[in-house]
Amino acid sequence: MQDIGGNMALHFATVWETIADLVPSRDALVCGPVRRSWREYDDRASRIASVLAEHDLGVGSKAGIYAHNSNEYLEAQYGIFKIRGCPINVNYRYTAEELAYIIDNSDAEALFYQACYAARIWEIRDRLPKVKLYIQIADGTESLLDQSLDFEQCILTHKPLERRHDRSGDDVYMLYTGGTTGMPKGVMYKQREFISALMSGIGSIGIDAPEELAEIAPFLTALDEAELTPVCLPACPLMHGTGMWLGAMIPHLYGGTVVTIPKLGLDPHLIWSEVERNQANQVVIVGDAFARPMLEALNDSIVMGRPYDISCVRQIISSGVMWSSEVKEALLEHNDMVLVDAMGSTEGGMGTSVSNREDTPATAKFALRPGVKVFDENDEEVEPGSGKSGRMATSGLVPIGYYKDPEKSAATFREIDGVRYSFPGDYATVESDGTITLLGRGSNCINTAGEKVYPEEVEEVAKRHSAVEDCLVVGVPDRRFGHRIVAIVSCIEGQTVAERDLIDFSREHLAGYKLPKQVFIEESVRRSPAGKADYKWARALAEERVEELDASAAHLQMGDSPELSDTLDEPEIHAVRRGLIRQMIDQYENPNKLARALSDRAKILGYPRQFNAGQLSYLASRAKFRNVDPVLMLCIESLSNGKITRRELVPELFLDITTTRVT
Repeated sequence: MQDIGGNMALHFATVWETIADLVPSRDALVCGPVRRSWREYDDRASRIASVLAEHDLGVGSKAGIYAHNSNEYLEAQYGIFKIRGCPINVNYRYTAEELAYIIDNSDAEALFYQACYAARIWEIRDRLPKVKLYIQIADGTESLLDQSLDFEQCILTHKPLERRHDRSGDDVYMLYTGGTTGMPKGVMYKQREFISALMSGIGSIGIDAPEELAEIAPFLTALDEAELTPVCLPACPLMHGTGMWLGAMIPHLYGGTVVTIPKLGLDPHLIWSEVERNQANQVVIVGDAFARPMLEALNDSIVMGRPYDISCVRQIISSGVMWSSEVKEALLEHNDMVLVDAMGSTEGGMGTSVSNREDTPATAKFALRPGVKVFDENDEEVEPGSGKSGRMATSGLVPIGYYKDPEKSAATFREIDGVRYSFPGDYATVESDGTITLLGRGSNCINTAGEKVYPEEVEEVAKRHSAVEDCLVVGVPDRRFGHRIVAIVSCIEGQTVAERDLIDFSREHLAGYKLPKQVFIEESVRRSPAGKADYKWARALAEERVEELDASAAHLQMGDSPELSDTLDEPEIHAVRRGLIRQMIDQYENPNKLARALSDRAKILGYPRQFNAGQLSYLASRAKFRNVDPVLMLCIESLSNGKITRRELVPELFLDITTTRVT
C-alpha cells in the first residue's frame, strides 16, 4: 500500500482518487466477466470527466444517469464528481412524462443513458433544452442514437482529466426521491457531512472513520488487518438510495469492491451464484421483497442437491421495506452472519435492527440512532412506554433541503429548541426500553417492494378515464412486496369500466410499479362533506375484497381430483380464474416468473396438474403482451395431455386479457 498524505476536504472524487493511489491493483468494480481495478476505475472516470469538461460542464453542473446496475453506472458517477458536478439518479422504470420531468427539474446538462432506452430518449429530447450532451452506454440492443456519444469511444478518445485541487466539502450531492405529490424531489447534502455520516458506522467495531485524507491510509490498513474490506453485491438498483449508498458508496469509501448484476428483475439464483463466484462478504437488499425469494432459492438449491456456498457472506443489509423476523431467522439457518435492518429514508437515517443467530428482534422494532427522537403534534418528545405515537425526527445528518422547493424544505427540515431536525414522515411509538416500533408513513404513501407510490398521483391518472367519476388508491398488505396497490373506483352514471381497461389506461401515464394490481368498482367513493378522502374506509374495503377473492380461490383447490370444484358453478369458476390470472400477470414483469407462478397456482385455478414452468414461459410472455396464437394453444393442449383444451384456454382462461381469441 502506497503512502499518501494530504489534508484536503472530504469529497467523493478526492477520497476515491486517494484510494486508487493506495490500492491500485485491488478490484473496484465487477460486472459479469468484466473486472476493473481501482487504477482502471479512476482512469476511466477521469476520461469521462474530460468529456464533460469539454462540453462546459463544471462546478455545480448536473448530469443524469439513466441506466441499470453496471460498472459504467459507477464510472459515470465518479466522472461527474471529478468535475465537481452532481450526478442525478434517474429511475429506469419512468414513463416518458416522468422522465422528462426529472431531467428538466434537476437542470441536467448531460445524460448518460443505456442503449435499450434510446427510443425513449429520442421521444423526449425535444423537451429537454438544457441537455447539451448525451452519452449512450452500449448493451447490444440499439445502435448509437444520432447526436449522442458512445461511452466506450469517449474513454478511448479522451485523455484523463487532471485532478482538481479546488474541490470543496460543501459541494452538493443530491439524490432524487418521491415527493408528497408523487413527483420526485432532489434531496441535497453537503458532501463532507454526507461522507462522514456514511463512514461513521465503522466506529461501532472500534475503527475510527477518517476525517481528512491523511487518515485514509491507516483507515484502509485497519480494515485489511481486521479482514473487513468489503466485497459488496447490491442486489437492488443503484438508482435508489439503498443500492447506491449502502451497496456502492460505502464499500468504495472503505476501499472495497462493488459487484453488480445488470440483468433486470429479481433473480435470486443469479444473486447467490454471483455471491459465490465473487466471494462477496456483503449483500444489500430491500426487505422481504428480496429476502423471501432469496431464501426460497437457498432452500431449492439444497433440494436439488447443489447448495450454494454462502459462507463468505458476513452481512446482509436491508433498507426501504419491512424485513420480517421469521425470514431473518430462516436465512440465519443457512449461514452464521449478521443481518442489519436499517430504517430511514433519503431525508435521514433513523435506527437499526441487528439480527444474528443469538438474537433476532421482532419485526419493525429498531434501536434509535443518536440524535433521533419522536415528537408529538405539539413538538414535545414522546415519553418511552407511554403508548403514544409521534413523528420521527433526526438531528444527525440533516439535508440542506429539497432542490428548488423551499416550501417543502421548510416543512420537512425545521428547528425545535434550537436543534435542526429532519422529519421524513415516519410515525412510531417509543417502547419502555427505548426501542421504537415503526408504524409507517403519516401520509398515505404506499411502499411496494421498496418503491414509493403516492396515491394522489395514481388517483389523478385514473380519474382522467372518461368513465371514472372518483377514485381512491390504497395499499393492502402483501406477503412478498410489503403492500399491493388497490384502487376503489366509482363510475359516472350510465357508464362502467373494466378492471383491465383502467389498468391499461393508467399504464400510458405511470411507471409499472405504480399501477393498481386490482380495481374494485363501487357505487360511490366515500369522502367527507368537505371532500376529504376517507382512506380508512377505502383501505378496509380493499382488504375485505382481497380476502374474499383469496377465499374464493381457496374453494378451487382440488388436490388430486381432476374434476372442477363442486362448490362453484362454471361462470363463478371462470370469473375467479380471470381475476387470479390478471392479478398474477400484473404482479410479475418477468415472463418466466409469471409462468412459474401460473404453474404453482394451477390446481388452485381448478386444473388437474402443474404446468412445466419452462415450457409455459412462452405462454406467459404471449399473455403478457396480449397476443395468444393457435400454435401456442396446441402446445398447451399437448402439455396437459388434452385435459386443457384450446377452447377452454382462450375464451375462458384468458378472457379480457387477450385481444385475440382462438376457437
